[in-house]
Amino acid sequence: MEKITVLDIAEAAGGRLLCGRPDTPVRNISIDSRKMKGEDLFVPIIGAKVDAHRFIEGAFSAGAAATFTSEHETKEDSRPYIYVEDTVKALQALGAAYRKRLRMPVIGITGSVGKTTTREMVTAALSAGRKVTGTSGNSNGQLGVPISICEADLAAEAAVFEMGMSEPGEMPKIAAVARPDLAVVTNIGVSHIENLGSREGICREKMHITDGFGPENTAILNGEEPLLTAFRGKTVFRTVYYGTGPDNDYRAENVRVENGRTCFMVKTPKETISLSLGVPGLHNVMNALAALAAADVLGVPLTLAAGKLSEFSGFARRLQIVDRNGLTLIDDSYNASPESMRAALQVLSTTETAGRRGAVLADMLELGPDSPKFHGQVGEFAAGCPVDQYFLIGAQIRFLGEALEKAGKPVLYFTDNVTAAAAVKDWAKPGDTVLFKGSNGMKLGEVLKEL
Repeated sequence: MEKITVLDIAEAAGGRLLCGRPDTPVRNISIDSRKMKGEDLFVPIIGAKVDAHRFIEGAFSAGAAATFTSEHETKEDSRPYIYVEDTVKALQALGAAYRKRLRMPVIGITGSVGKTTTREMVTAALSAGRKVTGTSGNSNGQLGVPISICEADLAAEAAVFEMGMSEPGEMPKIAAVARPDLAVVTNIGVSHIENLGSREGICREKMHITDGFGPENTAILNGEEPLLTAFRGKTVFRTVYYGTGPDNDYRAENVRVENGRTCFMVKTPKETISLSLGVPGLHNVMNALAALAAADVLGVPLTLAAGKLSEFSGFARRLQIVDRNGLTLIDDSYNASPESMRAALQVLSTTETAGRRGAVLADMLELGPDSPKFHGQVGEFAAGCPVDQYFLIGAQIRFLGEALEKAGKPVLYFTDNVTAAAAVKDWAKPGDTVLFKGSNGMKLGEVLKEL
């Protein structure tokens, strides 16, 4: 944060300074009492199981400069305590106030899957012509977005913020804090459908990212998603579409794999350029198109943006391809949804291998009562993939396995990672390629570690 005082924070958050020096400087924000960067404001969150007010003393010991509190209406202390009625709302109010200091274009990224990769691709593309700031790590929700905004570099020329949600009513709150000038919606899947009821409900919630948009704003939307193409010509703001079909403003053609890289031509409203990506999968072609569209809207030369995208190497645990002990391991264990699992299986199917292909798949979580159906649909897709052995871990994944067995595919079932790891280790031979994909809660890293 640009230098800001405790009094500034109290006024922005609608709070009251109970004690401590009002001119105490604050430079960072933390919601974890164990992690202080120096001169931090500690924000104690009241969770379902733990009330972080109990960690205020620990936060000060770790280097906090001040703290919010909703439990102390009076306090005598030399250290600054700022009383607020609700610490989460106070943090959001602080983020919204600090957003006014950002004088550069703000880009918001949302979608059911691919937000983080698209965020980083947009950042890479924009870096060809602008200094870029924005989200780091996974700070993309009601708490993370205001923190990211407050910690943005005010000297930057563009800001890119990831904006995620899992419950009804979250995106309007996040959008009110971030107030993006340009929005990217990657797709509408079934992640968090348990809370939002339907894909239509998810779409409505995601599109709140455009709250407050007018004719001067632009939404960059996935042109392969009917729920998003339905907005064409029906909004007060400009819509730009990307995809592989002929109706898209930014279109990928002649997609192919050459020497381990994904190559294609990009047709835009202005020109046609070639692009070579070091990250696999058609979904990353789509992410790159969104990034090029954002760069073009903000005036970054497309050829320079494409050059930066060609250098993008992806993230750990997101389709990360590594060689270990003669094996090629595709680590996509960060999280899983039906859309991302199909994309990962497609990458496995098209990855060149000297040996066999194996897939270690675990439950996709938070899919609600239709979870068996969604797992079964992915199983039908997987049945058409050239995979030699499936290792399935969990309870819901059995519905995926039933579709595989019906198609005559070899399937092994496991209820724990230790037993599964032993089986994979016994099966895999030098030259084989093995994919690991499942929801983060399934902890597939435990299986990978054994290999």
